[in-house]
Amino acid sequence: MSQAAPSTIPELFLDRVQKTPQQIAYQTPEGKAWRDWTWRQIGDRVRDIAMGLRALGLQDEQRCSIASGTRLEWVLADLGILCAGGATTTIYPSSTPDDTAYIINDSESQFVFAENQEQIDKLRSQRKELLGVKKVIAFDPPKDQADDWVITLQDLEALGQKAHQADPRAYERHARAVRKDSLAVLVYTSGTTGRPKGVELVHDCWIYEAQAIEQLNLLRPDDVQYLWLPLSHVFGKVLEVAQIHSGFRTAIDGRVDKLVENLGVVKPTFVCAVPRIFEKVHNRVVSQARQGGGLKYAIFRWAFRVGFQVSRLQRAGKAPGALLQAQHQVADRLVFSKLKARFGGRLRMFVSGSAPLALELAEFFHAAGILVLEGYGLTESSAFTCVNKDVKFRFGTVGIPAPGTEVKIAESDGEILIRGRGVMRGYHHLPEASSEALDKEGFLHTGDIGVIEDGFVRITDRKKDLIKTSGGKYVSPSAIEGKLKALCPYVSQALVHGNNRNYVTALITLDEETVKPWAAQQGLPSMSYQELSKHERVRSLIAEYVGQLNATLANYEAVKKWALLPQDLTLEAGDLTPSQKVKRKVVEEKYRPVIDGFYSAALEKM
Repeated sequence: MSQAAPSTIPELFLDRVQKTPQQIAYQTPEGKAWRDWTWRQIGDRVRDIAMGLRALGLQDEQRCSIASGTRLEWVLADLGILCAGGATTTIYPSSTPDDTAYIINDSESQFVFAENQEQIDKLRSQRKELLGVKKVIAFDPPKDQADDWVITLQDLEALGQKAHQADPRAYERHARAVRKDSLAVLVYTSGTTGRPKGVELVHDCWIYEAQAIEQLNLLRPDDVQYLWLPLSHVFGKVLEVAQIHSGFRTAIDGRVDKLVENLGVVKPTFVCAVPRIFEKVHNRVVSQARQGGGLKYAIFRWAFRVGFQVSRLQRAGKAPGALLQAQHQVADRLVFSKLKARFGGRLRMFVSGSAPLALELAEFFHAAGILVLEGYGLTESSAFTCVNKDVKFRFGTVGIPAPGTEVKIAESDGEILIRGRGVMRGYHHLPEASSEALDKEGFLHTGDIGVIEDGFVRITDRKKDLIKTSGGKYVSPSAIEGKLKALCPYVSQALVHGNNRNYVTALITLDEETVKPWAAQQGLPSMSYQELSKHERVRSLIAEYVGQLNATLANYEAVKKWALLPQDLTLEAGDLTPSQKVKRKVVEEKYRPVIDGFYSAALEKM
């Protein structure tokens, strides 16, 4: 009899270690080199962590929190928790001490894995509130060992080794006792208002996700992944499980500032990212070409005109003619090959998710021979619900639904509804919110508005973010914001406003990495961001692009007034979520006087 397919993450992991023990599972940065870790080595460490947690008293489905950036230890801790029979609670390392304490207490976490001294200090500052936490396990050794409340990951693994030696069969017994309907992960949404909600995702959610990715032949055993996404977010988590299922190699490093540098060394075949990464790469590429001036910029523009022609033909299922093909080869040699080399030279595709990707960006990269496939999902649907495939894609859409997932559009208001094994069990301790999100037929109400065209799902906006002007016209702010950022390489962020107003306005921030070199080339003296945002030459530069944007919009959508903010929007300032999405309500409230000023003159004229 053939063995039944794994139905839980622990079973999946045990099978992977058994199937390919000597195969490289992970690579981690050590100085300027990368260290290889085989599945057997990962398996041994996960076993020791799991047994260490059981020795400390962890029981089935009890929660353990992880407060850390993306690194190998995050994966080890997560798998250790799950193989011990527990469930993982995710905490962004950027979370405030108050939010961290709330998540730990709301999830009733027994143990907390803390990345470094910063996270340990955060936990110590809230210790009086964390009465249920038995131990804090530090990835990086703490600077001081004030008491035994904090132990190191090495201490935990040593404890697990002893427990394993005392009962060699206990680890697999605990791991295989986990049920497919057992809680696997409690992910707290990084909501823009109010307390974060804990989304309950069982083991079967993740097994389904991995199986669906395999059915689509999206990721393959011989792929090489570069993983930098926050593992506290479901986008990162689904990639962790997909890797265990397929067995492909993953280079892991959550340092965003090392992203481009590492891609050239790791040479991945696929990378998953959020739109902000593509916006920044686009801005840098275009601005550097402009700085080259004269002939260099003329060649750049010619190459992309050729690339756009070839891209359009390819997407229509047609082949370029001999002359265009020859021109494209020259364009690739002079321009596109250099861009592809930045990403390691063997990239099969990028996958974009977490926020809308501007159509113009997808087209720009495809013109250069780089495929960016957009996907879609929510925390509540275990990240992956729809995706474009490398052999079947349509820019401007989020692709086709995953096999076994139902997606339909509500007749009443166009909301996207989802039903399938990837959908959450509910919100932790929030039965009313769960009932609002999940209807009686089991459909998840996403809050996104969209349409289905030839099987491809296209999202038009967030239900709550749609603007209705005082003239009764509906406007999609995210579409306008995406267009502006794709048009102008000097814009970092844009927030379009106008709900119940008589015209549309925008708050805009500058991209320092591109605007400062532009200013230097223009002969402007060295200035701070704030000084640049006030300079008339910079304002004129942005005004030119806003004019180009408005030329593509209906009159009621056009941005009539705008302002350059005195600083960029950042995660640290609370303007962005950890997945780089703008917190609209927070930013609008922060700059309320600026927004009201857009309309004060109009009120005076009435």
